[in-house]
Amino acid sequence: SANPAFTKVFGKTMVELGKKNEKVIAITAAMPTGTGLVDFAKEFPERFFDVGIAECHAGCFAAGLASEGQKPYLTIYSTFLQRAYDALIHDIALQDLSVVVCIDRAGLVGNDGPTHHGMFDIAYLSTVPNFTMCAPKDGNELRSMLHWTADNDFPGSIAVRYPRDNVPTEMLKDVQPIEWGTWEKLTPDSEVAILTFGPMVYESLKAREILMTSGIETSIINARFIKPFDYTMLNKIRNHYKTIITIEEAQLRGGFGESIGSYLLQSGWSGKFKTLGVEDRFVTHGDREQLIAEVGL
Repeated sequence: SANPAFTKVFGKTMVELGKKNEKVIAITAAMPTGTGLVDFAKEFPERFFDVGIAECHAGCFAAGLASEGQKPYLTIYSTFLQRAYDALIHDIALQDLSVVVCIDRAGLVGNDGPTHHGMFDIAYLSTVPNFTMCAPKDGNELRSMLHWTADNDFPGSIAVRYPRDNVPTEMLKDVQPIEWGTWEKLTPDSEVAILTFGPMVYESLKAREILMTSGIETSIINARFIKPFDYTMLNKIRNHYKTIITIEEAQLRGGFGESIGSYLLQSGWSGKFKTLGVEDRFVTHGDREQLIAEVGL
């Protein structure tokens, strides 16, 4: 692909953030190369910390820095962030501290196999108070989200999840402004709404083209803020659409789709609803394209 990897975009953006805000500090746990932080480490050696294979300590360390007014970016693979769950709850969220948790390899990672798939971060983080969780659809949106976190003070912590894959579109030269906390309607209204986020936005747009050949119109919603929902747009969707489908590159149990379904049910919505994602199982070894096909995405 001519397009860079999400990790590469993240790494270059972190250097941009470091130059514009001297409080930006990068932390990782024995994965500086894999998370794309090598350039940041060279540029700002005094603001880069690799704590070794000690993810929970990394989380606690980030909390300490945040409590002193710094801007820590805790950068760990989705599957290894599970080891820091205690710190995420007790040291970061319970203290209502502002940490940016950068979740690399969220979703299907391909050839590293079932130990490395980032299937569970939505389920295990969306239940934690004082956390905002977002998922950029491409490299430009990732860059926009990261720049927003460096430019703004915010309550609680922010988790940004992105996959081990190349960005699906060309990178723009300038950072695009983002309206924080909002979803994005990408296509005109119809009777069927597809709510999705991350690279699944582009898979959904492809699916829309296929459905149009059968006379089925769909509307694609980039639900880039997984928690909290953009309730203004969600309520408009609930009032307008007769069929709603959610698509997520993550475990379905406890995930985005189940939360949307629960909200719709409790609000009295009576349309048709379906969730698409990874069923209750461990996904095997294989390259990313094969695995996305295997799980039906």
